[in-house]
Order: sequence, then C-alpha cells, then structure tokens
Amino acid sequence: MFESLLNFLGAGGILQLSVSELLLTGLVLTQITIAAVTIYLHRHQAHRALDLHPVIAHFFRLWLWLTTGMVTREWVAIHRKHHAKCETLEDPHSPQVLGIRKVLWQGAELYQQEAANRSTIERYGHLTPDDLLERQVYARFPWLGITLMLLLDIALFGVAGLVLWAVQMVWIPFWAAGVINGVGHYWGYRNYESADAARNLLPWGLIIGGEELHSNHHAFPTSARFSCKWWEFDLGWLYIRLLSLLGLAKVKRVAPLRALILDHRESIDLDTVRAVVRYRMHVMASYARDVIRPVLREQRKGCDSSCKRALRHTRGLLIRDASLIKGHARERLEQVLARFHDLKTVYQYRQQLQSVWTRKAASQDVLLRALQEWCQQAEKTGITALQDFSQRLRGYRLQPA
Repeated sequence: MFESLLNFLGAGGILQLSVSELLLTGLVLTQITIAAVTIYLHRHQAHRALDLHPVIAHFFRLWLWLTTGMVTREWVAIHRKHHAKCETLEDPHSPQVLGIRKVLWQGAELYQQEAANRSTIERYGHLTPDDLLERQVYARFPWLGITLMLLLDIALFGVAGLVLWAVQMVWIPFWAAGVINGVGHYWGYRNYESADAARNLLPWGLIIGGEELHSNHHAFPTSARFSCKWWEFDLGWLYIRLLSLLGLAKVKRVAPLRALILDHRESIDLDTVRAVVRYRMHVMASYARDVIRPVLREQRKGCDSSCKRALRHTRGLLIRDASLIKGHARERLEQVLARFHDLKTVYQYRQQLQSVWTRKAASQDVLLRALQEWCQQAEKTGITALQDFSQRLRGYRLQPA
C-alpha cells in the first residue's frame, strides 16, 4: 500500500500534468489568491469601495481560508489600523518605524502579532462577516483550510502538489505582508503627496493585482480603482470591471482622474470649497507642478554649483508633507528657505492651503472664508506662478455625477 502511494505521488497525481502545465497552474492559483486579497479583503471589505455578489464574496472567503488561513475580520482590522495610524508607533507594519528589513522579511510575524491584539480587532473589525460559517469554521479553524488544500494539491498534482502548496502558503506573506507593506512604504514614485510614506512600486499592477500602486491607494483609500494616470495599469480593476459586466460586482467609488476647472471664475463660493476639498490631492499635485517647480527654477538662476546642489537636494522636501520631514532633512530645508525668499513664501502658502481642509470640525462657512483669504493674500505676493495658481483655484468645480 505504501509503495502504491509513492507510485501515485511520483506519477503526478490525478491530473498527470507536465512541468509547463504545473507552472501555469501555479500562476493561475496564486493569481486567484491575489485577486481574492485585493478585491475581496482590501477593496470590498476594508474600504467598502465596491459591493460583491454574495456568491463571489463567499468564493473569495472560502479560497482565502484554503490558501492563506487568514480570517477576514483580522485582516480588515489590521489594514484599517494601518491607515488610521500610518507611519506612527501604532502602525502594525511601518518600515519607517520598524525598519525595512523587519517588515520585508518578518511581515507575516507582524501580522500574527497584531492579530493577537483583541483591541485592534474590536475597534477596526466592524462590518465584516459574522455568520455561522465564519464563527464555527473559518475563524475557529483557520489551520483546517490550508490542511485541506495540502491534501487536495497532493491528490491532484502528486509530489509537485507539495511545491504548489508551499508556493501558495508563502505567496501572500511575502508579496503582501512583506513587499507591499514594506517596500511599498520605502521605495518608488508618488503621484500625490499624502501624509504617509506610501510609494507606487511600479506603474503596471500585474504581479500583485494592482497593489503595486500603493501610493495611489493611500491618496484615495476608498477608490475601487488604484490606477490614476493614463499610463498606469491596475489588474485588480480589470477583474472588477469584468465582474461588473457580469452583474457580480457594483463599484461604489473611484478616485477622480482629474479636477474640473472652469476658466475666468472670479468668485469663490461653497461649490469651490467642496471641489477643492474633494480634489485636494490634485490641488497639491498642481501646486507642486505649477508653483513650487517654476519658483525653484527661477531661484536657481545665478546660483553657483553648491547653491544649485542645495536646491536640488531640497526639491522633494518642498512638496512633502511636513510631518514626514525630520532630523537633518528638516534642517536642510530650513537653511534653503532662509536663503531664498520667494521659495519660502510659496512653501508657506502651500502649508496654509493644506490647512484649509485639515481644520477639524470647521463649518463650510469657515472653510469658505479661509479659502477666500488665502487666494486674496496669494495674489498680493507678486509671485506670478502663485498668482496664476490662485486664479485657477477659483475655477474648481465638482465633476457632474
């Protein structure tokens, strides 16, 4: 009997697949897992950016139980806490706090550690599945799912099934818990300067279902689409669109690709305020492009090489959220601002503009007066780029539904 079992395993299991077929199978299986994480756990459960048909939602829940052993409520709670406490001591997995090496290689351990924190689960795990199957099977016996998957892989693929199972087990801990949570807050490019260190790893979200566009996600957390530029691609969004066409998903929110700006608007009203607040990431990106950069180029004229080098080294700091600038970087920025008056002026106006929508519990009338005053003062500075930006800001309007 034992020899028969060995022969069965060595023969490749029930399906008798070739090496190339096994590789393709492994790719498909891991992509299903990634789709389950990015569509079901992340965009649907954690951020409520879309609704899923119950059949699809439960398929993803079952698949994740089999391939990861993750509990929906725990994953959602940890991710929501990450957004709420991003880059602070309370962030469950910030490489800015814990170091890139620890998050990259010990991301799964950090997840398990936070999952054991019941206060996190209670506070952030609301509105997640709480039916009988979840309580009595998925959440109660997470190890059972991955054990069943192991047996199924061996039965279908023989000895190769052990390898496929091992790949499935490490896929999400490495790519999601390690690479996205680690490298995604350490290296890459940014379209928008959010108040965290999130980065886009690549403009093509193919490997991890669009999660590579991590900075875009932090800029617009409740958007079902992670791509923001025409040259970016989000595979998870493609899956969502296909599910929508089949009537299996309904998109609730997507990030605006651009702001609506009307020409020759003089007055600032509540519609302007709502649009500026709604499109604040676009506003700040426009300010960096149309105000900071032109003034920086102007200040470089007539500078010696050391002066130009100092300006070049502070270029990124001028558009970064102030809470992320610390230590020597802060000192370097302050030295440059003290030396260049116009650069200091536009930097201060950037901070003041940002404070318009960060005022807590401010009424719309208060925000209206603050924006009106900002525009009036900006247009008195005599700095052409700042004056032109203020005039455009008056034209911001919400996109028609």
